[in-house]
Amino acid sequence: MNTKIQKSVLAGIIGTVIMTAVMMISAMIGMPKVSPPSMLSGALGMPMFVGWIMHFMIGIVFAFAYTYLCIFKWKISNVYLKGAIFGVIAFVFAQIMMAIMGAMMPMPEVEGPMILKLIGGLMGHIIFGMAVAKTVGNAYCADKSCETN
Repeated sequence: MNTKIQKSVLAGIIGTVIMTAVMMISAMIGMPKVSPPSMLSGALGMPMFVGWIMHFMIGIVFAFAYTYLCIFKWKISNVYLKGAIFGVIAFVFAQIMMAIMGAMMPMPEVEGPMILKLIGGLMGHIIFGMAVAKTVGNAYCADKSCETN
């Protein structure tokens, strides 16, 4: 199997595990409790394990986007900065998709102030992006214009 594919899958899994752990820990220190798997399973009326599978599949898809879509056409030498920028992009995309899903089906409400939910979500996605960027390591696009270190 292509090592770029393997790295992308591994990066998606690692990034999702780290992001989920940070979200669980942040709930213990006063941030609103947000559980993407329960939101996904609740919105679709599916069991919780389906939400977990979907959560990890979405993380893997985002990791593939980082590796293959060559978002970074400009040279950024710091892998953590690339990951943080990618995390912000992933956060914005996730918010758009959640709004679309919310318009199509009832979504479970997350308790807590909106600003804390947004800060927590942004923080989680930035951490996810940094973990993906670090795990992918030296990946090249087809035109080799976006190398990560």
